Amino acid sequence: MSKSQQIRADLALLAITFIWGVTFVVVQDAIADIGPFYFIAIRFAIAFAFLALIYFRRFRRLDLKTLLAGSIIGFFLFAGYAFQTIGLKYTTASNAGFITGLAVVLVPLFSCLATRKIPGRPVITGVTCATLGLALLSLGNNFSLNYGDILTFFCALSFAGHIILVGKYAPKYDPVMLSILQIGVVSIISGCCGFFLETLPEHFTRPVWIGLFSTAIPATALAFLVQNSVQRYTSPTHTAIIFIMEPVFAAAAGWFLSGEILTSRQWLGCALILAGMLVAELKDRKEPAQPVPVSKT
Repeated sequence: MSKSQQIRADLALLAITFIWGVTFVVVQDAIADIGPFYFIAIRFAIAFAFLALIYFRRFRRLDLKTLLAGSIIGFFLFAGYAFQTIGLKYTTASNAGFITGLAVVLVPLFSCLATRKIPGRPVITGVTCATLGLALLSLGNNFSLNYGDILTFFCALSFAGHIILVGKYAPKYDPVMLSILQIGVVSIISGCCGFFLETLPEHFTRPVWIGLFSTAIPATALAFLVQNSVQRYTSPTHTAIIFIMEPVFAAAAGWFLSGEILTSRQWLGCALILAGMLVAELKDRKEPAQPVPVSKT
């Protein structure tokens, strides 16, 4: 596997991170008129149907191992959304954004524990720089831990686990089927949670429709299809650092689309996150550009 393949994979992951960040404003408007679990269920159901219609012939080759791998990845993805959604009821959006972003620290930590290999200095520097930037971007002046912060930390654990598991299973199984299966699992579990915990609105408002169709295809179906297809060419740590650009893109979209004001400290945080991502790209060229082998399930 060449360095150019890794660069192309990183650029593809950066593109879907941009999509997630830009659609954050749209999702905020949508969930004001519909429960978050129902929104996630319908969003992922549309994405599942879209991919299943295109790749329906792939289901003929579906085996038990692929089904199990896709279900495990999907469970971790759902857990990330669920802990984040519930945690937001008990903590601030800034705290939640920072703690969720700590997945960038957890991924290399878990990878080190699994491989018993310490990352190179550029990766450590990049992770540290990105984490400091995330703190400047997300945290207010009075950061204090509460029940919601603990729940959101489990969200970070879940998203870190999702990234690592994709890195483990994507090279072994059909990435298209892994994408379809994990999206389907998220939709089913979210729908069950919505049925018991929320009330489905009698009609969908315009923001809900806009939110569903702007996220279901580009930010869900295509995004996870791309992640499962290209992450085999890069490491889970690289993926985590790239994904931490989401709050940067979200802040930029909020500033551009909604007129939200960013302080000089927040702009500095954005710059540090970008610097951290670029520094991590300068990892020792003697190391092979391949996913970090993970032995955990």
